[in-house]
Amino acid sequence: MNALDELEPIIDEIIAPDAAKLDLDGTFPQRGIDALAAAGLLALTVPVEFGGSGGGAADVARLVRRIAGVCGSTAMVVTMHYAATALLIHVGHEQALREIGKGEHLTTLAFSESGSRSHFWAPVSTATPAADQPDGDAIVLNARKSWVTSAGYATSYVWSSRPLAADGPMSLWLVRRDTPGLAVAGGFDGLGLRGNDSRPVTAEDVRIPRHELLGADGAGLDLALQAALPWFLILNASAGLGLMEALTTATTTHLTGTRLQHLDQSLAQQLPSRARLARMQIETDRTRALLETAIGALDGGRPEAVLLVLEAKAATDEAAAATADLAMTACGGAAFRKELAIERRFRDSRAARVMAPTTDALHDFIGRALTGLPLLGGPA
Repeated sequence: MNALDELEPIIDEIIAPDAAKLDLDGTFPQRGIDALAAAGLLALTVPVEFGGSGGGAADVARLVRRIAGVCGSTAMVVTMHYAATALLIHVGHEQALREIGKGEHLTTLAFSESGSRSHFWAPVSTATPAADQPDGDAIVLNARKSWVTSAGYATSYVWSSRPLAADGPMSLWLVRRDTPGLAVAGGFDGLGLRGNDSRPVTAEDVRIPRHELLGADGAGLDLALQAALPWFLILNASAGLGLMEALTTATTTHLTGTRLQHLDQSLAQQLPSRARLARMQIETDRTRALLETAIGALDGGRPEAVLLVLEAKAATDEAAAATADLAMTACGGAAFRKELAIERRFRDSRAARVMAPTTDALHDFIGRALTGLPLLGGPA
């Protein structure tokens, strides 16, 4: 049985029925996440020796795409989990991977900070040796993380800070959510993705073991760019595509099933509505083609993978928003009601463009890649 076979009953019985209420209430999709974990789907990419399935980007992209078609919040939670898991796999964090393999561990990324906003590559938080153990095992973290998906529900955060002593912009750590000194603020009451529990997390003199350093001190940015960022970008694009497919299907159903009684015609027989639907389908098919090409390049280790992965999220961010705009117009007043779930997907479609790396940042990265400039840093 493949992953999608395992997924479909969970979508039908839990994720889809819960989607509207968790959006309305802004509640975390705990039932869906628990079901995905129990089915082994949160361990889809974990190596077999640690209890996972050893799946690749194409497997996870299909799963996220399918979930996003019914619930954007759940799709975002699992996207961040898989991106953080990719980094844990890269560095070989055996304990966390075994817990994920058993369905006992949800992880996430904790990169964005109040001090550097969406510039995740420039943390201002600190990691220092404990004053009472200057040469010992204890490390003290201080930080104000601004937006952490699954903040109050994740088992762990893949956490960025300035290096302990080495050169380089950042180091990375595995930080357990139940570590004393961590505080998750308030609740999330956002425009879209209302169930993803994206909240600030503060660390005040939080002590963790030095062995929770992921990779070498100072090498965190390279690790993030190599291991976590490609998965984050691909899965964000997959979520956007799933949303676009759902919008196109919902719009088609509405246009073909709704009639203008005075004309004895369906909305599908009206040229403006058909034209908007056609544009939605074109955007969806074009996005799917680019995403599948990027996934193939990533899984195949091809040299153009970096550029294509950057393009995939940037293109999907804009295409998803445009498709949602078209759906709202094509379906008219009915789209403003919650029954069609178009307005929910319209709101969800707005999030990706401001999610680091933002669409503006991705355009800069792509331009740098095309002109031979470093992805980050100065003009040379």
